[in-house]
Amino acid sequence: MNPGKGYSRDSRYIDTRITADGRDGYPVEPGRYRLVVSRACPWASRAVIVRRLLGLEEALPMAVAGPVHDERSWTFDLDPGGRDPVLGIERLREAFFARDPDYDRGITVPAVVDVPTGQVVTNDFPQITIDMSQEWAPYHRAGAPALYPEALRPEIDAVNEVVYRDVNNGVYRAGFAGSQEAYVQAYERLFARLDWLSDRLATSRYLVGDTITEADVRLFTTLVRFDAVYHGHFKCNRNKLTELPVLWAYARDLFQTPGFGDTVDFEHIKQHYYRVHSDINPSGIVPVGPDLSGWLTPHDRADLGGRPFGTGLPPEPVSPGEAVPAGHNPLG
Repeated sequence: MNPGKGYSRDSRYIDTRITADGRDGYPVEPGRYRLVVSRACPWASRAVIVRRLLGLEEALPMAVAGPVHDERSWTFDLDPGGRDPVLGIERLREAFFARDPDYDRGITVPAVVDVPTGQVVTNDFPQITIDMSQEWAPYHRAGAPALYPEALRPEIDAVNEVVYRDVNNGVYRAGFAGSQEAYVQAYERLFARLDWLSDRLATSRYLVGDTITEADVRLFTTLVRFDAVYHGHFKCNRNKLTELPVLWAYARDLFQTPGFGDTVDFEHIKQHYYRVHSDINPSGIVPVGPDLSGWLTPHDRADLGGRPFGTGLPPEPVSPGEAVPAGHNPLG
């Protein structure tokens, strides 16, 4: 981001793919790879949710980095000794430099690391979750939902494109705007799109079709952070999520659906945004609020019909080793 100009995200990701046929040199193999995430990051949270919905916990083990980072990248400070117990590294950048010692792009989560070599395979977050649905299909749990069904892919892709541009990335374009003009433009596009989404969801329980899809996952990770960080920290303050009746009910419906809310760590989310973005919040003070109890109130969205998992079943409860710490989530 340049002063006086709009925010531009560096999207130069490593686009190597892990596929069933291994055409990029990395075949799907249960247990071979490690998904590195931070629960603070909305892009990584997509992968956490999709992995859980599809039941890939054993096939694709997960490492959780701490909520804050510096210019040297994400750290494994949540693990004993500050090292990931499988990869043996202190910072995610070690896996990127193992792949390319001259790597000069963003060191981002989610990232998938090849455990035998210690090298990052990909950090292409939009493709990671699509490949979980398609390439990892043989290892989905019984009753897993179809998050990217073939018949709905054109519509899902179209919705994802505008939601990414105006909402997922739109909050960042507002928060990191380098001029009043750039901020106002991002702000107006954001709320125009939220109004559009409210209209769309007023008569439909989910964004595309009558079950949860990839589109719902991508919107949810922004909505769940809205009042905690984007409304104040990023100046997206026309309305709080709780003041947008349709979107607030929609977000609560998803939050209360197994696989969504049980992956959310509000404490990590706040720690990340308010401590890492020192240019926006130089004091480093992390807000105590907002009150999270509203996430568990009735939403009445089932009246619109739809079946969260289609003909399938919800995932089993989160394993103790992957549970969000007590007090970081209103679910417990």
